[in-house]
Amino acid sequence: MLTELRIKNFAIIEALSLPLARGFNVLSGETGAGKSIIVGALGLLLGERASVELIRTGADRASVEGVFDAAPDGALGRLLDARGIDHDEEEHTVVLKREIAAGGRTRAWVNGTPVTAGVLAEVGRLLVSLHGQHEAQTLLDAESQRQILDLFGGATEQAGRVRDAAAELQATREEIARLGARRAEAERRADYLRHVAREIEDARLQPGEDERLDEEARRLEHADELRTLSGGAASLLDGDEDAVLRRLAQLHRTLATLARIDPALARLGELYDGGFYAFEELCRELVEYERAVELDPERLSEVQRRRDLIFRLAKKYGPTLAEVLETGRRAREELDLVDSAGLDLQALEARAAAALERLRGEAGALTALRTAAADRLAEAVERVLPDLGMPEGRFRAALPSRPEPGATGAEDVEFRVALNLGHDARPLARVASGGELSRVMLALKTILARLDGVPTLVFDEVDAGIGGRVGLMVGETMRRVAAHHQVFAISHLPQLAARAHHHILVSKGARAGVTTADVRVLDGDDRVRELARMLGGDAESEVSRAHARELLAAAAGAALRTGDAAVPVAPTRADAAALPGAPALLPHAPERASVEQPERDGARALVAAGAEPGGAAGRKARRPRAAGSERSS
Repeated sequence: MLTELRIKNFAIIEALSLPLARGFNVLSGETGAGKSIIVGALGLLLGERASVELIRTGADRASVEGVFDAAPDGALGRLLDARGIDHDEEEHTVVLKREIAAGGRTRAWVNGTPVTAGVLAEVGRLLVSLHGQHEAQTLLDAESQRQILDLFGGATEQAGRVRDAAAELQATREEIARLGARRAEAERRADYLRHVAREIEDARLQPGEDERLDEEARRLEHADELRTLSGGAASLLDGDEDAVLRRLAQLHRTLATLARIDPALARLGELYDGGFYAFEELCRELVEYERAVELDPERLSEVQRRRDLIFRLAKKYGPTLAEVLETGRRAREELDLVDSAGLDLQALEARAAAALERLRGEAGALTALRTAAADRLAEAVERVLPDLGMPEGRFRAALPSRPEPGATGAEDVEFRVALNLGHDARPLARVASGGELSRVMLALKTILARLDGVPTLVFDEVDAGIGGRVGLMVGETMRRVAAHHQVFAISHLPQLAARAHHHILVSKGARAGVTTADVRVLDGDDRVRELARMLGGDAESEVSRAHARELLAAAAGAALRTGDAAVPVAPTRADAAALPGAPALLPHAPERASVEQPERDGARALVAAGAEPGGAAGRKARRPRAAGSERSS
């Protein structure tokens, strides 16, 4: 669960530490006090888009930090390990932090390890589920309805198999379309392609042939010059008496005389031998080259004609010889396609048929799961609707069939409701008001909460459009959800706030001439005063305060009846004193009850104070409550 949310220099908040506890937490405050800002800060912590405009005036950076009491095992532990994030299996604490700098740079950490915003969002999704003011509208979206039904029916894996089968079928069909289009284009261009392929193939070109012909042409054009130069060089080496090799013989005799006088110079003879043999080899190579050079005008003409042919083809299909060859290859390939595409298309059609059969089989299995889940979901929702002020409400998950199965199955999913007696079930989008839509969403969240492994649920004013007795019922429902999850609700409804286990007030003030927001945990008379303000706007009104006390008494009585002991906080002496008849009946109430004491003990104390609905004080309390309920609604 989320135990603490720390916000610094975010919007109008200078520095704020929001303590949260197990069970049902509610945050209230005047309009504009900063309730939605706190939710926005939590959204930033969960990976939502950051903006420098969120930084408080005069600050150079904003930060949000959340401390979670969560065992890093299961999916969370695997994710932390996969992302290389340190965690202690014995310390059940996970800390998320995000920071925005005035320059626009954002940074994020998990347990002190720097991470990207994407990784922060991945971890956050396993810890908190955030339901905003407008999320009820997503119930009108067919995709959201399909996801809810699949989640409830345990069909998400089967839905994934359907998506895979549909993707395989789509890929095969796209391949068929591409091959057919290529075949049609090849048939249209067949005459041109035949001309290109024939012209290039008749030339019998070889890779690198143009370079080899260029070299040969240069030799043939300069054959006489090459023979003259090579012959002259050979004569310089071994011709008359002044030739190099003949004069080297004299050098050899001189070196031999030096070696006889000084044996240390014998190595000079070795050097001489190497040089002499190199000159001999050079002379031999020159002579052979001179003999090999031919004056062949006919060959020169043939080479020139071949070069001209390559030049013409390069201008048409080049500019390089390699590109000419590639053009010819592609032309022949397209022509072959005209003949071979028929066989290829037959094979692809067979693949597509097999893929369609697989898709139909997977979609059939998904339909069976959805059909069973639709009945169970309708039954579960209809059990919850009366608790949300819709006793005549009926819910149905319709599954209209499609002509052919697709990526989402063989049917659409459409939630239909009849919220009033005597009316037929119709699509949710056409019959539900804003308040009704919020309650239907809450009913689904209540049902799905037990399937959802996310420990903390945050509701941002999902009670919009409801009030009065329905508000009490919504509060009771959220309190029941809190038996399985930590619930944190931002609310304007006193009926809902009175049902919370913990009440936190956000208020607006000013420091150094700059607006800021602060929070404090309410109990005792402070909580009564805030509920009175929520009821009638005047926190000091005795009528509003009496109504506020009665709301708290009713909540305690309901907790006792349902055996709700989920909250680790008991009423204080001030809470008890706020109830009718309490001072005479609770003379020994503790000034501050232990935070470890179960709420059931507090409820029993309230019963002793006369707050139990069946007691005398309870009967007295019910009469003004009805009037107060009418006012609040």
